[in-house]
Amino acid sequence: MIEDAPLTSQDALVCLMIAVSAADEDIRTAELVKITNIINHLPVFAEYDAARLPLASQMVFDLLEQEDGLEALFGLIRDALPEKLFETAYALSCDVAAADGTLRGAEARMLEEIRDELELDRLHAAAIERGARARHMTA
Repeated sequence: MIEDAPLTSQDALVCLMIAVSAADEDIRTAELVKITNIINHLPVFAEYDAARLPLASQMVFDLLEQEDGLEALFGLIRDALPEKLFETAYALSCDVAAADGTLRGAEARMLEEIRDELELDRLHAAAIERGARARHMTA
């Protein structure tokens, strides 16, 4: 939990984005800019208190250092995230993964884990992935 307060659905989305970025142990500037832009511009974050971002980030980093930390992180996210935001969560995760123009093995595995945890339909997930790829294509 963040400072003894339960995770909000926005915190859960932020945690997933941070986890995808940190999956390859190399958080790139493009990924951080993407996360910041998402938080600053998407309606789902309209009421989000940006002061929670560093706390959510630290929680993710702390959990990822633990042996069963990823499982614990997914448990917290499942508890905080309503099902209606599962596809949104996956779309945001895909956008962060695609932000630097490459999808490394660890990031791809993290996206697979997220897809499985959120029990997303294969075709829906593929469409979300294709959309992210198209949005981040370079000339």
